[in-house]
Amino acid sequence: MKIGELSRQSDVPVETVRYFEKIGLMTEPDRGANGYRHYRQEHLDRLLFIKRCRNLDMAQDEIRELIRLADNPAADCSDVDALLARHLSHVRARLRELSSLEKVLVDLQSACSDPRTIRECGILEGLSEDLVSIPEDTGTGNHVPGSHRPGQPD
Repeated sequence: MKIGELSRQSDVPVETVRYFEKIGLMTEPDRGANGYRHYRQEHLDRLLFIKRCRNLDMAQDEIRELIRLADNPAADCSDVDALLARHLSHVRARLRELSSLEKVLVDLQSACSDPRTIRECGILEGLSEDLVSIPEDTGTGNHVPGSHRPGQPD
């Protein structure tokens, strides 16, 4: 199948398929005499696997590790379990961070419940102050260093 068909069957944009190939999450497909890529069922299966992992907010390095582990089907699956445990721990930490963020945003929004001018806006005033309750970004929020950077496909 051609890349457009692979894209349609997986509901993954063509550019993303090419990106996954470029970073090594997907193997390069064979090319016909005309230079077009020809994808097989294995490519679709791998793409759907990657998509499911991304839907679980797994980073590229986690997916790469899962693929590496999956390529050795006779091995012990404790490494897979450990990877998932680390990811679950990250998700739980992120949920705590988001809950804290939600509280700060609710508090900010309640500071401006009455109609006022911009000069009197409690939200803008609150954002201009040093809010102790807003957790600082320590740079450790990523479960894999360098993953989930704004503007970067992951």
